Amino acid sequence: MRPPRFSFHPVLLAVIGVASGAIALGASTLVPRSGGLPPGATPKLGSSLAQPIVERRGGALQSVPYSPGRRNRWFPALYEPERAAEPRNLDVGVVDPRSSGEFDRSSLIPALANNQILAFYGKPDSKSMGILGEYPKEELAGLLEGYARLYDEQNGDAGVVPAFYLIYGTCWPGGEIGYLKDSVVQDYIEFASSRGMLVFIDHQIGKYPVADAVNRLLPWLRYPNAHIALDPEWRTDSPMKVIGTVSAEEINAAEEAMSAYMGAEGIPGGKMLVIHQFQDKMIADRERVRADYDGVLLIHTADGFGPPALKRWSYSTNAKAENMPLKGFKLFFKTGVEGAGYDDPLLLPSEVLAMEPQPRLVIYQ
Repeated sequence: MRPPRFSFHPVLLAVIGVASGAIALGASTLVPRSGGLPPGATPKLGSSLAQPIVERRGGALQSVPYSPGRRNRWFPALYEPERAAEPRNLDVGVVDPRSSGEFDRSSLIPALANNQILAFYGKPDSKSMGILGEYPKEELAGLLEGYARLYDEQNGDAGVVPAFYLIYGTCWPGGEIGYLKDSVVQDYIEFASSRGMLVFIDHQIGKYPVADAVNRLLPWLRYPNAHIALDPEWRTDSPMKVIGTVSAEEINAAEEAMSAYMGAEGIPGGKMLVIHQFQDKMIADRERVRADYDGVLLIHTADGFGPPALKRWSYSTNAKAENMPLKGFKLFFKTGVEGAGYDDPLLLPSEVLAMEPQPRLVIYQ
């Protein structure tokens, strides 16, 4: 095995060494272990990502009338604080009347509803762009499940769902976009599905309209375990020199496009759209961003590397955007890549979990 380029926290490694073999992780059965989709196959839209969540919590499924925006009811304490104390069930709504035959209603419950998500980030064909490029996915899965187990042991009643976070569209000098091969993305999706993991597909935008990136990402939503992300830092024609910007209007339009696409394709449940931010300029008119589009779960993620004080400050700054109540947090491993930034020291899971509000999505690059 080649020497690692990434430096893991020694306390975490001690646990991961035990956990990475065969972890009895509750979230690892979110999808059947019968293998991935064969090349060229159409994803099964009715596949469940959530049945084990319901079984683990012992919640009863309940049919309720459908109305626009009701999929956000799984987070009443965030979207409607005045209702936080009300008793509630994991109701799943009714099936789209256009559908026919048997339908697994539990698939409508988003994996995020009762869980945190723990993701490893990077570009599989690049050793300089995150941990996903350093190890084959089979080795990464063991490390990822080890980190997930650490969070699962400390986050109370919540579970943890592991995820791969793929850089799909990379911003090149001049703002052009280079794409990861679709066959590679599908391979990760199928492998992740076989192990009960999610996949985030991230687009760096470049010099082109945000709508172009969104349209390129939408077809991946047909896979039950796939979600998408946009990174405003790279909405630029001078990557690594100029930090990019997206507007609230563009983010809202992206969510609207997702919601419309899911409706047109009959995609059930909630799909995540992750938006990164570590400087004010990255999201213009941030207070105008909406988080109420039907079927779309917007995750506002604090990006950027640095010492713990700076990381906490960045997260607290993002937390002020209460119009985007679902939050994410990104951490950076130390790497042997010359000039690459990293967190020093890396926050422990207990320190990440202590932040307010507690992040729903935790990403390690």
